[in-house]
Amino acid sequence: MSVLLSVGHGYSAQALARVLLPRGWRIVATTRSADKAAALRATGVEVQVWTGGPLPLAGVTHLLSSVAPDAAGDPVLTACGAQIAAAAGQLDWAGYLSTVGVYGDHAGGWVDEDTPLTPATTRGEMRVAAERAWAAIPGLPLHIFRLAGIYGPGRGPFEKVREGTARRILKPGQVFSRIHVDDIAQVLAASIARPNPGRVYNVCDDDPAPPEDVLSHAAALLGLPEPPGVPFDAADLSPMARSFYAENKRVRNDRIKTELGVRLRYPDYRAGLAALLQAG
Repeated sequence: MSVLLSVGHGYSAQALARVLLPRGWRIVATTRSADKAAALRATGVEVQVWTGGPLPLAGVTHLLSSVAPDAAGDPVLTACGAQIAAAAGQLDWAGYLSTVGVYGDHAGGWVDEDTPLTPATTRGEMRVAAERAWAAIPGLPLHIFRLAGIYGPGRGPFEKVREGTARRILKPGQVFSRIHVDDIAQVLAASIARPNPGRVYNVCDDDPAPPEDVLSHAAALLGLPEPPGVPFDAADLSPMARSFYAENKRVRNDRIKTELGVRLRYPDYRAGLAALLQAG
């Protein structure tokens, strides 16, 4: 039996589980929250509350880490790096979920997996360090997935548009790449089916777009007025939200198509939003 250990079983990993469970996989998930454990068990996965001790790697054939690094490094490797290295030979596949933030700012230009990593934020720098730490584990069949902005069920713009709290942040020339969570799941599943250790994949859709266009389209789908526009310099944004605007790039996704055979279910935000609205 194929057994996936999903460390930090969050939004994207849960979408992968929905793909693998019907195929007969056993999935062991970790979470730091006892409160979340019961809800995760209800989805059909086995759950262990992980507080930094040894990971449940016995019998595991596939490993996925969704845990973000912090200033001290990657928490999983800090606690369990030696254990993972010792188990590397038993694994058929390992995946690490990173971010396109590792590329930094390219003034709206295109980047691909071979673009030098020049992060513009502290978060991006921590991600680069984490990628390198995972890649340094001898014998680990590692695949790195650099995710664009994630949306999907429960993570879309419709609620704020309906409530009238949405604001279109206007920064001329700014674009972001995005990806629907179900497409993340199919990319991960395709990689598991075609392992290529050491490979890096950008996971994004075909249409980098200004954030205000997404809100305008969401409002149009709902038949509601376009949310008001606010110049970026005058917008009341959290430091975290403001930092995202420090990077402006378009991310290429050719590799997931040519090497993994992925055909995106939602190749742009228009397709993704229409599906979310239809699903309710």
